[in-house]
Amino acid sequence: MKTRVFSAIISFAVILLIAPSGHCAAAKAKAAKAKAAARKAAPNPAFAEVKDDPALPRVLLIGDSISIGYTTYTRELLRGVANVHRIPTNGGPTINGLKNLDTWLGDGKWDVIHFNWGLHDLRTMDDGKRQVPIDQYDKNLRELVSRLKKTGAKLIWASTTPVPDAKLSPPRKNAEVVAYNVAAKKIMDENGVAIDDLYSAVLPNLTTLQLPANVHFKGEGSAFLAKKVAESVTAALKQAKGK
Repeated sequence: MKTRVFSAIISFAVILLIAPSGHCAAAKAKAAKAKAAARKAAPNPAFAEVKDDPALPRVLLIGDSISIGYTTYTRELLRGVANVHRIPTNGGPTINGLKNLDTWLGDGKWDVIHFNWGLHDLRTMDDGKRQVPIDQYDKNLRELVSRLKKTGAKLIWASTTPVPDAKLSPPRKNAEVVAYNVAAKKIMDENGVAIDDLYSAVLPNLTTLQLPANVHFKGEGSAFLAKKVAESVTAALKQAKGK
């Protein structure tokens, strides 16, 4: 009888020890899930509404996820110098630009527009073809530049940033980045558009600034690009002011 009572006490004690542990594990898992959901739901500060200081010039950043990465850093660097806006989405390939440019430009006056397309255009699709072949990219970009020039803003073309020699999804090759940048440079030179050569600037330190096997950049990489962007925008504003 004593043995059975003792066994029952031991079993009950084990249950008491295990139950809180299981409860804690479940609670931790639930908290982690809620935290992840909150992070996912939190708006990207790059898309935050910008309340213009009427005393400052207006700058528009157009580009894909690379530009999304450097937007907040650029805003901080140009605080008190310019009202830095960006398009409210990933700019994607040139075909997206042609469809949405008028909406992105809106009705307000822009003093400087810093823009890029390319990384999405040159990616390889499931059928083995580029999303936008280089000849079509050339045609699309020429039309986009023509439309941007009509805004009267100082235009700055940002060259497409390098991609690593790695297996990427979707596939991209750096040789294609170079080819598309060459095509873009020709267009910009013909139209008198300033070039912010982000490609050449970041290339020497690509392995330390870019995420491994990824087209995107670490925080310090985006900050590095933002410094270049801010410098080119500041130069354009000074040039416009000196006219």
